[in-house]
Amino acid sequence: MSELKQETRRPVVTLDGPAGSGKSTTAKEVARRLGFRHLDSGGLYRALTLALLEEGVPREEWPDLTEDGMRALPVHVASEGSEFVIEVGGRPMKSELRTPEVTANVAFLASLPASRACLLGLQRAAGEQGSLVADGRDMGSVVFPGAEVKVYLVADLTERARRRLKEGGGSDPADDEVEREAGVIAERDRQDSERELSPLRKPEDAHLIDTTRLDFVEQVKAIVALVEAQGTE
Repeated sequence: MSELKQETRRPVVTLDGPAGSGKSTTAKEVARRLGFRHLDSGGLYRALTLALLEEGVPREEWPDLTEDGMRALPVHVASEGSEFVIEVGGRPMKSELRTPEVTANVAFLASLPASRACLLGLQRAAGEQGSLVADGRDMGSVVFPGAEVKVYLVADLTERARRRLKEGGGSDPADDEVEREAGVIAERDRQDSERELSPLRKPEDAHLIDTTRLDFVEQVKAIVALVEAQGTE
């Protein structure tokens, strides 16, 4: 009698990289192509930021909040099929998480130990069964250090600024707009790289992909190929 073949656990895939490198949109499409779930960790930090702003908590008081205090905020994540839906105050969030006010404060929020501790367990629980594509800035280095496939996306600063300005289907931005946005992103890069807790860095075992001259289809295809190759090893 032949032994029953145990079902192989499908992998956790992490996409890390600086702002504007294409992590979220790419991760979402990679997950769709593979039939995996997509976890947008940046959206979780943005949701906590939005909740604090809506609750009227002064920014100078954010460092005093405990992990339990962060957990008490009206932020919830529900799994709906292949997606995780982020809610703030019972409302599903989309463009609300990318307002200028949220963007201006999220890096500070993400630097706080209580916020990272609040979300760490939630993120790891999402990956326990595998079949997950998670994007962020410390997915492969801190949240899922044992992930089967790790990718680190980079792109030229000007290109990242242009992409950010065109999010949501906007028209081609003017050069001065790109320059201003590049300055904002460069400052975010500095904060993410220099923060004491979970700084932005490329995991040693991550595949580096420069998306500056890749179109969306090409970068998705490259990552899907890495995951499929991992399954044949």
